[in-house]
Amino acid sequence: MTEDRGVAVPPGVAALERDSGSVHLSDWRVLAVRGADARRWLHDLVTADVASLEDGRARRSLILSPTGRIRADVHVGAVGASFLLLQDPIQPEPVAEILAPYVLSSDVELEDRTGEAEVFAVLDGEAVEDGDEAVRLEPSVLGSGRTVLTPAGAPARALGERLREAGLEEIGPVDVETWRVRRGTARVGVDIGSDALPAEAGLEDTIDFTKGCFLGQESVAKVRNLGHPPRLLVAVRSTSRLEPGTPVLAGGEPVGAITSAVEVAVGSVGIARVRWDAAARPLAADGAGPLSLR
Repeated sequence: MTEDRGVAVPPGVAALERDSGSVHLSDWRVLAVRGADARRWLHDLVTADVASLEDGRARRSLILSPTGRIRADVHVGAVGASFLLLQDPIQPEPVAEILAPYVLSSDVELEDRTGEAEVFAVLDGEAVEDGDEAVRLEPSVLGSGRTVLTPAGAPARALGERLREAGLEEIGPVDVETWRVRRGTARVGVDIGSDALPAEAGLEDTIDFTKGCFLGQESVAKVRNLGHPPRLLVAVRSTSRLEPGTPVLAGGEPVGAITSAVEVAVGSVGIARVRWDAAARPLAADGAGPLSLR
């Protein structure tokens, strides 16, 4: 392990912090959106700007309920005149099921390619994945580098081998999760559920506020005008061990809970969901002592 400010860092986590290596996201959901109306249709539904999305580029976006709550956190990538939506499978609602009722009379076709296409995040190195079958989208679903999609089975195995031969460290899901929690990045389906607002999770940068419309737009605007959401996610540190689900206290009063936590050299780092009015107060984890913000 390497050391970072006195905290032991597993090699895979250190590689991610250097924007290095590759991650095989074999179980991610993949939805293809095609048809003459695909660009306009998606642009009117999701929070990101799809209208200006160029071929080979991707943007993180949310799909909201009419009341502005997060139903899905996806990456939208343009592939010619079509689009691919990539979704972490831990999220409870598959994006294909969310979007299907909105097709109606639009010239749009949804094709669920989950299990048929495999997803890799390639954070550095040469483009060893080039080929007729591979689709490349930039930036990757992990924030840097590129996402590469290839047919499942032999093509995916061959891509994995080429990445290893190129010297890219193969990073597993445990290290990805540790890296995420160390960064304090919200994960939909873990830190927040379908009752959460984008502002609560620090995901307002996924919203194009200049758009004419998107699902939940009026509710999002109302929250912005009020000034803050009812709860917040905060990144915390403890000298004790933290566990997801542990109550968070302020002045002895329950104000939230730990949603994610990983052990470090001394104690733990984690993410907590707390009431807005308590976020700036001294916090403690029930049975684990004081929490510091990081």
